Amino acid sequence: MMMKEKVISFCNSIGLDTVGVIPCRVFDELRDFYKERQEKNLQNEFEENEIEKRINPAHYMEDGKSIISIAFPYVYDEEEEANGFSIYTKRMDYHRVVHGYLDQVCEYIRSLGGKAEAFVDSNTLPERYIAYLAGVGFIGRNNMIITKQYGSYVFLGEIITNLDLGAEDKRSFQEISLHKECGECSICYGECPTKSINANRKNPNICLSYLTQKKEITDQEIGLLKGNVFGCDFCQLKCPYNEKAKKGSLLEFATLSYMNEDAAVYARMDNKYFKKNMSKTSCGWRGKNVLRRNAILTLHKRGEDVSSYIGDSEYINGYIRRLTKE
Repeated sequence: MMMKEKVISFCNSIGLDTVGVIPCRVFDELRDFYKERQEKNLQNEFEENEIEKRINPAHYMEDGKSIISIAFPYVYDEEEEANGFSIYTKRMDYHRVVHGYLDQVCEYIRSLGGKAEAFVDSNTLPERYIAYLAGVGFIGRNNMIITKQYGSYVFLGEIITNLDLGAEDKRSFQEISLHKECGECSICYGECPTKSINANRKNPNICLSYLTQKKEITDQEIGLLKGNVFGCDFCQLKCPYNEKAKKGSLLEFATLSYMNEDAAVYARMDNKYFKKNMSKTSCGWRGKNVLRRNAILTLHKRGEDVSSYIGDSEYINGYIRRLTKE
């Protein structure tokens, strides 16, 4: 069995069935794309500012020869309540779960005599682009990776190794804008509440999911919220590929019962509740007060009196005063 097939077979053996491999190389074709985004102020604070780090994986492993891209389906069950939390946030923190699986793959690669480093989210790699090149999925009009089996309900993880797995790019940069798999469908454009995605350009800085993650938001941005406590799924919910997507088999992504509560529960949560529950999820990194703020904004949007949520947090109180014009 070839080395590439051995690695993919091991991934399959631990429940990972959406795997692709590309050469570890400089992604020169992305340089102008990133420059243009910077010039148009489309880049946000969560992105690496140094373009060379974004296009050259060598700063992680100088002798890297292959990049393995793996999709992790996160819709495990049907127990979802529309309570303002994006579906992906209602599971255990994906950074920990995905890393746990990637570490197993890395150990296997080391047993074959290779080096391996794993990456999840917080890195400079163009993760969606790598997944696209590797054939893990295609990039839809909503700018998300969409897989054949699981739609866009997937997390991505990568492994760089010095093993030459004999892989080649399966797609090209020029193909992305054609949206061949989407065809004439543009449902996601109509569903996006802020028009972050549209036929002319993609602007992540007005994406509703991004707004829920910002520490400070303007009155105009508050007006854009649609009852979202954290994240946004509007561009995914009516995607034809998601309507027929199958559920994943990773037990770690079963829905957490305490993530299906009403917004009032999160608006009143204290440090004890946050540490016991929310800190374990994929939205816990943002801290208690941003989640409380967004839950209070949700209650206000529903027409509820939020003045009773005034407390010892000046951060929260400031937003309540803005809502109640005190």
